[in-house]
Amino acid sequence: MKKVYARPKSFKQGISFHYCPGCGHSIIHKLIAEVIDELGIREKVIGVPPCGCAVLAYNYLDIDMVEAPHGRGAAVATGIKRVLPHNLVFSYQGDGDLAAIGTAETIHAANRSENISIFFINNAVYGMTGGQMAPTTLLGQKTSTSPAGREAKRDGYPINVCKLLATLKGAVYLERTAVNSPANIIKTKKAITRSFQIQRENQGFSLIDILSPCPTNWRMSPIESCRWIDEVMIKAYPLGVVKDATK
Repeated sequence: MKKVYARPKSFKQGISFHYCPGCGHSIIHKLIAEVIDELGIREKVIGVPPCGCAVLAYNYLDIDMVEAPHGRGAAVATGIKRVLPHNLVFSYQGDGDLAAIGTAETIHAANRSENISIFFINNAVYGMTGGQMAPTTLLGQKTSTSPAGREAKRDGYPINVCKLLATLKGAVYLERTAVNSPANIIKTKKAITRSFQIQRENQGFSLIDILSPCPTNWRMSPIESCRWIDEVMIKAYPLGVVKDATK
């Protein structure tokens, strides 16, 4: 019988995920592993996991990984890439890690057009620490620290990371995708592949903003979470290529 699907070689065997049911991290981990295998870059790729729910990403991806302090993913990835320019380096970061404590590192890495890939997992809350309001939390969205909903005058507006970085000349490729449906998962895999290809061609900085469900902290079922991304989140953060300055 012809085998049509197998576990990616870049995925560790016999490990159970610690993620909550319906969380998007497990899907995105698998996509990254599949892309690494398909591009044949397993011996050349180096990942930088975040401080957050995916802090244990190195338990699942069977590749070289270097842990970064909270918010410093882009800075650590920059250092690795400059020392090992022939390797492919990516950081894997959540909205608090990248868009709150890591804002400066992210912006300046993009502005310098560091030749790295960043996979930004955007679920609009701080997942690991209890579902507090994040920089990407939507107006009116209820969290553990905005129980009545986010209010612009009190809390500020949600940060659209792709639009923010698009103003920087050094940001070469910015795309927003999601993992709430099979069609969107396929598009996310293509975006991850594109990001690695851009880096392999030495074209500069790329970031993929991936809308990901967080059923536990959204107080929804996994199905409701996927539906909420379609009905609410995508209206605030439209999917698609935000900037493409590749040659």
